[in-house]
Formats: sequence, structure tokens, C-alpha cells
Amino acid sequence: MSGPIDHVGLQARLQPTRLAAVDLASGRRWTYAELDADVAACARVLVERGVALGDRIVSLARNRVDLVILHLACARIGAVYAPLNWRLSPAEILALVEDADPRLVVGDQELDRVELEGLSLDHLAAEIAAAEPLAAAPFDRGRPSLILYTSGTSGRPKGVVLSERNLDHTAINFGRLGRVTHQSAFLIDAPMFHVLGLVTTVRPPLLHGGAILVSDGFEPARTLARLSDPDLAVSHYFCVPQMAQALRHHPDLAPERLAGLTAIFTGGAPHAAADIRAWLAIGVPVVDGFGMSETGTVFGMPVDPAQIDARAGSVGVALPGVRSRIVDAAGRDCPDGQPGELLLKGDNVFSGYWRRPDDTAGAFTADGWFRTGDIARADAEGFHWLVDRKKDMFISGGENVYPAEIEAALADHPGIAECAVLGLPDPRWGEVGHLILVPRPGAVVSHAAVVAHLEHRLARYKLPKATTIVDSLPRTGSGKIQKAVLKALILERTPA
Repeated sequence: MSGPIDHVGLQARLQPTRLAAVDLASGRRWTYAELDADVAACARVLVERGVALGDRIVSLARNRVDLVILHLACARIGAVYAPLNWRLSPAEILALVEDADPRLVVGDQELDRVELEGLSLDHLAAEIAAAEPLAAAPFDRGRPSLILYTSGTSGRPKGVVLSERNLDHTAINFGRLGRVTHQSAFLIDAPMFHVLGLVTTVRPPLLHGGAILVSDGFEPARTLARLSDPDLAVSHYFCVPQMAQALRHHPDLAPERLAGLTAIFTGGAPHAAADIRAWLAIGVPVVDGFGMSETGTVFGMPVDPAQIDARAGSVGVALPGVRSRIVDAAGRDCPDGQPGELLLKGDNVFSGYWRRPDDTAGAFTADGWFRTGDIARADAEGFHWLVDRKKDMFISGGENVYPAEIEAALADHPGIAECAVLGLPDPRWGEVGHLILVPRPGAVVSHAAVVAHLEHRLARYKLPKATTIVDSLPRTGSGKIQKAVLKALILERTPA
């Protein structure tokens, strides 16, 4: 049986000469016919190197188109691709390599940094160029093709096992929400060990026959220049909120030069309504959404400035293929507006955690709903708001307090660059809020000034009882604040 076996193979037949990918660091370009041929040749290389069904291929490298080729080739032969976070320490990376138990390790200079033996991506590219393409053959899109390791904000990273069918649904869901077409061009800055960089910004354009423009990393000035470049004609840019904030505050920002963008799309962390409206005020739509490594794209806001403004801070609506519930501690469905834990079901949801059966069992309810660990609320029209991570919520004097609500209320404070709120033990109230903030250059921010900013916006029990000023907040490779690290730091400084 012959025929196109994946989206790249299909586009290679429908529009073989159309631009599919650009590697911005090297300048190399691929049409769909060329990209399809390289994926098929890479599949041949892997098979000849002894890679078989179910084997893992680990990569440790900065962004480049070769990583997309490698992942798609793994899918075609039934291997499982496992990209690792190069921002981790050598010991952490080696622990993940041991966990993945790979048949083959590939990478760039990051291999040398952690003293890990493997095949260089340059050597792999040379082998691909010399190889005969492996003949196309249909395959089961339900079998695993990817392991994404979670950020590990609350412990050892877990490997999320995803199939091509799971990834297809992110391509479909984001494509619908983000107005993706064959004319779309996605600039990819997000690291390709993360769902944003490898899935959300790669699969939708390849499904629709658009182009991916792969950058080797985020640099605000360079990113702004690329977003403004009429020759690149970037239509979609996806980033985490702190990347968007760095762009908005950069002196090179010229909003009128971003008119070609469908929108800047954000996810991966809460995005404050004040920051979203600040983008709208300069004529750039910022479309927030929600997804996870375990689920891909789940919710998204409309690409419509009026609707974004009316519900700034919302992560939007679910797609028809995604089922969602918000439940209380007893598992009962919450009424509109009441916060509860977000549960999800659908073909987008992962099958389990790699070699972690207990974690997998604990992640699902008895009737198959995935427990996201996120507290959310929804209105009668189906728009969702993320309230906080369940594990970050604390109880002060019997009242639930969500740190993300406090952090959002501080987003427009002129002296605060970024901040985080923790719940810390207190003999009187059980727990109280502790604010950790990074001031803007030259700003002096006191605890009293913070309280004055918040006291007319939030109930008194939500106000932080202390403030600590730091130079920076610790983050994971995907940009999430490491609150466990912050909590250990503050407790260490607090006298017993």
C-alpha cells in the first residue's frame, strides 16, 4: 500500500514546491518535497543504525529544523523521540537519559557540555543527505512517537507519552483557533524540548501547508526584527508571557511594523489582563490560551481585539474534540463562576507517564478524566479562566487564597518587573501570603506600597503579610517560576 503517510508527505504531493521550513541560523530552506525527502532519508538512517519499533531517540540540542526532521522520522518508523532540556544541570540531564534508556543519542555542542556521548546533528544531517529515502508506508497514528519531560517544578520530571493522534489534535485545535492557513508562517523561538516549541508552533503550520521559521533562541531585539521583516512575513508568534513582556518593553518595539501578525499567542503561564490590554492599546492582538504537555492545545481566545478586551485574562473556549469539567473537592461539577479543578478528556490527552504507572493511575479519575492540577472557572458562554495551580493554593484563616490572583493584581504596578506569591506557615492563620518581587530598574518598592496598591482590589485576607526583594526569579526551562525553590529560599532566611 502506498500513499502520503503524514501531513508533510501529503503536502509534498499537494504543493511540493511551497516553502515548508527555514533554519534561520544557517539560512537553509526546505520546500515540502525536500522536507519530505529528508524525513524519509532520516528514517532510513535510523533503521540502518538499528533503531526499531518502540526504541527511544534522545536529543540534546538548540533549535534547528533537523530536530523536526528527526521527530517526524521517528514517527514514521515507530520510534519514540525524547528531546531533553539543555538548560538543566549535567546531573539532571544524565538522569533523564537513564530514564529514557535510548537506542541513540543525538545533539550539538550541548553533548560536550554534559560529557554525553552521542551522534552530532551535523553528522546526522550528512548521513541524511547521502541516504536513500525509506519508502512511504502507512502507520498507526495511535502508537507513541514522543516523550516530553515535564518541567519538574514540584519534583523529578515525568515523561509524557504522546502519539501522533494526540499531536494531530493540537494541530487541528490551534489551527482553528489561530486562523492558520497555507499562507501562515510561524516564527519559532520557544525551545524544542517544550510542547510550545516542538508541537504547538510546528504541527499546525505543517498540517495546513504553511511554513516554520526556526530560530536558535529568543533574543528580544532579534525577535522583534524578524517579526517586523516583510521578507519573512511572519504571521504567527507563540511565546510565554514573560517573553511577550520583554518584547513590549524593548526600545526597538515599533507596533506599526507588526501589522502583518495574525496575533501574538501566549500560553504556558498565566497572562495578566493588564499586560494583554497594554498590547491591545498599541494595536497588537495578544491571544491567550491553555495547554499542557499532557494535552496539547485545549482552550484559546478568539483572534478578535474586542472579545480579547472584554475578557482579558481568559484562556478562552474549548474545541469540539475537547471535553472539560470543573469539579469541587468531592468531584461534583461546579456551577458557572465557581473555581474548581479542571478535568479533561479527548483524543488530545496523553496515554500516560513513561515508566511511571503509579503517577499515571493518579493522574486520571476512575472514569478516565485527566486531572490537570489546575484550578479554573468558566462563565455561561464557556470562556475559561485559570485561577491557579492546585498545589500553589493555600488556606489562610479558613479561606482559599490563589497566589495567581494576587500576582495578576500587581501586574500593572509601575515599580514591579515580576513577582511571585507563596503561602508560608503562620501560627495564627495557618498560612499567609509572602510576596517575592523583582523591582524595575531604579524603582524602590516597599511592602507598604504593595499593600496600598492591593487593598482596594483584594480582600484583606489575600494581602501578602511580608515582601522579599530579589534580583531574579528562578524559572524552569519552559519559563515557569520554580516556587518550590523560592519557598526553600525564603524559609532558609526566616528565623525559626
